[in-house]
Amino acid sequence: MYVVQSKGGAIGCMFLSLFFLGTWPVIIALLERRGKLPQHTYLDYSITNLLAAVLIALTFGKIGGSQPDMPNFITQLYQDNWPCVLFAMAGGVFLSVGNLATQYAWPLVGISVTGVICSSIVVVIGTTINYFLDARMNKAKILFPGVACFLVAVFLGSAVHASNAADNKAKLSSYEEASGSIDGRKDLENGTVRLKKAEVGTANFLVEIENKRAIKVFGKSTLIGLGITFFAGLCFSVFSPAFNLATNDQLHMMTPGVPHLVVYTAFFYFSVSCFVMAIILNIIFLYYPVFNLPRSSLKAYINDWNGRNWALLAGFICGFGNGLQFMGGQAAGYAAADAVQALPLVSTFWGILLLGEYRKSSEKTYVLLVSMLLMFIVAVGILMASSRHRKK
Repeated sequence: MYVVQSKGGAIGCMFLSLFFLGTWPVIIALLERRGKLPQHTYLDYSITNLLAAVLIALTFGKIGGSQPDMPNFITQLYQDNWPCVLFAMAGGVFLSVGNLATQYAWPLVGISVTGVICSSIVVVIGTTINYFLDARMNKAKILFPGVACFLVAVFLGSAVHASNAADNKAKLSSYEEASGSIDGRKDLENGTVRLKKAEVGTANFLVEIENKRAIKVFGKSTLIGLGITFFAGLCFSVFSPAFNLATNDQLHMMTPGVPHLVVYTAFFYFSVSCFVMAIILNIIFLYYPVFNLPRSSLKAYINDWNGRNWALLAGFICGFGNGLQFMGGQAAGYAAADAVQALPLVSTFWGILLLGEYRKSSEKTYVLLVSMLLMFIVAVGILMASSRHRKK
């Protein structure tokens, strides 16, 4: 079984995890903007997310021999370790519900702001819990200033959202005054014709997105999206401490003499429960959709190949991102591994590049956006500097 042996290796895992976990949400959001039903997307995503965990367990979890105090993945499947298995599975349930919630929050609130709020809740609640579960192995004088930096970034993120929302409202008001509506058409003398492809960042661009996307956002209160975002953040703040308990058994629930779950076995059970919860919830949403989405079915899902390859890719990326986070956390402490919650840095970059977020916004919005990103860079650096190698 492969074990990360150094602080440098743990930080490398965190950086890769940060990139992966900041990338997959933008793929999902892009599919929603192109009209793919979120239920179909999440079902595809869930399949490869589980497959990534299986691949990690069967490769990294079986490298080298099995030791009595650190058995490999296959050996542990037959051991009496169910108390810790249940913690791992509980963590998977919370992650699945949180990911599903953010999928509906992104259209209403935006990739960047959703990520900032969720990450801050995870850092404030989850990182604090992990610090005490890990017997305070991380340097508190460094760790908690990092937590404070995340809090500052939250306020900056809220200000970015308010400023950008005001910019978009002004754009749409000007568009409505010029065209008489925001339906994406122009009246001409002999009928109506569609506008040419809109320039990114303009009111025409916002209207064009609204006409194509699956979840319609015009006229919907952002408070609904913020409520969903806070709920998702609470779910995310629980899954990492649950995984910590699964691999280190701080509550001493395992039978004496039975070794702790290795990170790969815990990740496997974690991902299985995540998959099962996702399947159950999304099959329900197929037949009883929310946000006025059209009713679907299993047959319609199976026949929907629009963007399926991208949804499957997103599942792989997220699965490997989670696995790398847990590998780094086992070596350097799960509180330090929560530095991957700086993933809005990556999501914001992709959001600007691929989704056109913050294009043609005001100077005030740009100043706030840069300030938020700089604070996140400082925060992730401080959290990583607090890491120490776990003692056996």
